[in-house]
Amino acid sequence: MKKQICLVPKLSGLGGMVSFQAKLIQGMQARNIAYTFDLRDRNNTAILVIGGTRQIINLLLAKSRKVPIIQRLNGMNWMHKVEKTPLRAYLKAEINNRTLAFIRRYAANRIIYQSEFSRDWWKREFGKQNTPHQVIYNGVDLNTYSPVGPETPPQDHFRILIVEGHLSGANARGLHTALRLAQALKAKSDLPIELMVVADVSDAVKAEAHLAAPDLWINWRGVVPREAIPGIDRAAHVLFSTDLNAACPNSVIEALACGLPVVAYDTGALAELVQDDAGKVVPYGADHWQLEDPVIEPLAQAALAILHDNQHFRQHARKRAVTSFGLDAMVDSYLDALEQ
Repeated sequence: MKKQICLVPKLSGLGGMVSFQAKLIQGMQARNIAYTFDLRDRNNTAILVIGGTRQIINLLLAKSRKVPIIQRLNGMNWMHKVEKTPLRAYLKAEINNRTLAFIRRYAANRIIYQSEFSRDWWKREFGKQNTPHQVIYNGVDLNTYSPVGPETPPQDHFRILIVEGHLSGANARGLHTALRLAQALKAKSDLPIELMVVADVSDAVKAEAHLAAPDLWINWRGVVPREAIPGIDRAAHVLFSTDLNAACPNSVIEALACGLPVVAYDTGALAELVQDDAGKVVPYGADHWQLEDPVIEPLAQAALAILHDNQHFRQHARKRAVTSFGLDAMVDSYLDALEQ
């Protein structure tokens, strides 16, 4: 029977899951593997649930037809339990978590966690499962995301880069941390500091940033086409990963593939990804699960070390990506899981 993979849900917009689905489709197309987004299609030979889906009935019906169901899990909603959250948003976050947990327990034949951190988090919150599982890190096209290109970092100043989907609400905390980092580097560096922000940022958050750091050079790039990211990565000196408790952030892997070293706090899976002088990961210095403010000095010292020996870290960033985060290896691992 010809292989046909059903991907649910069909994703669009910004964010890591959207990027992952696009990359997986790219890999399947290169292998001439058919795919669909229709759970009811009787030609489906396997189903990959990217997180969760509202189509629970159709998912269970497919399971009753013995179609293997593989669930890809990253992290879960958690900030709503710490910050004051409107009731509707709180309930939505909880329902999303419970939907993922239901699929994990009752529908999935195999679970793919994006990182060891993600696996341990789900076990801690919703219990150990006897369902077969494995860890597969996200991958990136190493030809598209590459150090080779006309873009180079500026020589007359240091460029600190942020690449995120949205920096609003609780996620705006990461931007505030980036401002503090840039200010600390400005005080320590012999060259000017530019903070480049590639993300969806509201005018209100931008205004707050300029009030908090009126003398800081902030380059608001906004949302850019996915194909522009490699050039932007190549033209920066270091990526600051702002996401707290990220399961396997694509922006980090893409940066490493472009030879852009990463500086980050040791939350989520960052310490799993940024190894072997591909950048530096430092202690948060406070309780990040309670959204306490981090200690900036270790982060600034780490970033400064990367800036002053940039070529060394750039070479190791690329090497780390080639060794561990190639798209072909990721796609092959997913297809192997879908065939088991």
